[in-house]
Amino acid sequence: MIRSHFLAFFTAMTVATLASAPAGAAPVYKCTHGGKVSYGDRPCAHGPSMALPPPAAGVDPEGKNTVPGNDARTLLEIEKLRIAREQTAQRAAQRQERQERARQRADRAAGARHKQCERLKLRQRWAAEDAARARGAKREAAQLKARRQAEALAVECPA
Repeated sequence: MIRSHFLAFFTAMTVATLASAPAGAAPVYKCTHGGKVSYGDRPCAHGPSMALPPPAAGVDPEGKNTVPGNDARTLLEIEKLRIAREQTAQRAAQRQERQERARQRADRAAGARHKQCERLKLRQRWAAEDAARARGAKREAAQLKARRQAEALAVECPA
């Protein structure tokens, strides 16, 4: 996808350079239509257009030496750098969103686990109270139920 943008840009810049009388004197227009970006020597017929200023002679975008007069090449390098910065920022934002969603999922899971443990503690306490109040034959059944509730609590919520 990026290669097609660069190819379209390079083609448009070549045509613009050949069509204009003084090389580099004609403005370059960046056109956006349907999510696609193209470059040309005239404003866009469809979609918004933005006139790109010609780079100053000897512009050094990344510490590289540039040759004055290679405007198309300089613009191409600047556009490559801009696209790379945008992609890096977009990837960082996506990574941060994924981390935030993972943190929210972990928080929800921890909350559900805590709620389940509290529910089991409550059931175990109620079973122990029932066993303490029971008399006669029901006492053994209540004590068994209290023991089972304590075991379930120990399995589900250790510590």
